[in-house]
Amino acid sequence: RMPISVTAADRRQRASAAFSLSFLSLVFSITAFSSNYWCEGTRKVAKPFCKGQSKGDHCISFNSPDANNSNAVQYIWETGDDKFVDRKFHAGIWYSCEEIINEGKFFFFLGEKCRSFISLTPAADRGVLWMSIVAELLYIVLLLMGAVLMSVEMCYYSTVIDGLKINAFSAVVTVLAGLLGMVAHMMYTTVFQMTVNLGPEDWRPHTWDYGWSYCLAWTSFACCMAAAVTTINKYTKTILEFKHKRKMLERSLKIKYKFPDH
Repeated sequence: RMPISVTAADRRQRASAAFSLSFLSLVFSITAFSSNYWCEGTRKVAKPFCKGQSKGDHCISFNSPDANNSNAVQYIWETGDDKFVDRKFHAGIWYSCEEIINEGKFFFFLGEKCRSFISLTPAADRGVLWMSIVAELLYIVLLLMGAVLMSVEMCYYSTVIDGLKINAFSAVVTVLAGLLGMVAHMMYTTVFQMTVNLGPEDWRPHTWDYGWSYCLAWTSFACCMAAAVTTINKYTKTILEFKHKRKMLERSLKIKYKFPDH
């Protein structure tokens, strides 16, 4: 009886590990899908002229002996890159938000202006973006189904055969989810790069890189595939255990029929 109890404990351990990985993948994917930090960077924007008494690095000031006199000659000393300021931006599947500088009477304060990322995407690539969104939604739905099936398997106290059927179905669903997630992430990457090259002039970034949401999305994919591998490994190990027990039973029956009791 000792080997059977150890095998059952090992089976339960693998099921809980697969469920934990699947649940983590689901949480990461929902967080990444709803956030707007897939890509981050800066835009080089021309500085506005300073108004009133406000001065600073965020605007171009006039260096004139009499700034209030409209007839006086006014000088601007900013040249080259001094005429521009870098503004941070971050974009996701739904929105692209850019840092804006609001001018007060004596000082500047930072704000944020958001635009729909779908409206910024070139018309030829919007179909790919919508496919990416649909694939992301299906990815989340399949991850949820896989997590539910794994939790049912953990709490299911019937025959081992029924548990194996649930195990096999949850493995198939999780593998399909992983494939959809990979395709969705790659499609969004392609669309964003095309938008950088062909998007509106007032949006194109000067420098950009992938943000924490993008890394979280691929971490979700890694957890999903790890959960799928753990589930398939558990299924294969259980099948091999059954085959081994069957061979042992057949061998014991052959010995019994060969040497019957007196």
